[in-house]
Amino acid sequence: SDLNKEPMMPRPDFIELPSPDLAAAKAFYAQAFGWGIADYGPAYSCTTTGGVDVGLQDDPAQATQGPLVVIQVPGLDAAAAAVAAAGGAIIRPAFAFPGGRRFHFRDPNGNELAAWQPA
Repeated sequence: SDLNKEPMMPRPDFIELPSPDLAAAKAFYAQAFGWGIADYGPAYSCTTTGGVDVGLQDDPAQATQGPLVVIQVPGLDAAAAAVAAAGGAIIRPAFAFPGGRRFHFRDPNGNELAAWQPA
């Protein structure tokens, strides 16, 4: 039953990895963990499990320095306002991508994260 289900809380549900050798990354994760990986253009691929999915970013203009934790939120604009009010720095304003919109921010310790809202 859904009687004890809480409303959707913002939660990490995606991790994006810089992958300058996309073919090697796809082959590695498929072989090591049996992941099915879908292509979304020539420079991006990801798992589509509906759980915590993993994206592989080959575009150097889009890739982050390290793994990027992405937090799903119910409202992107409200999340951006809350991040800023809490002392976070918006470092990449909201933009659209296949599947929704997201923005990137730094927390008070300088970690880069992103928040996204499904389309």
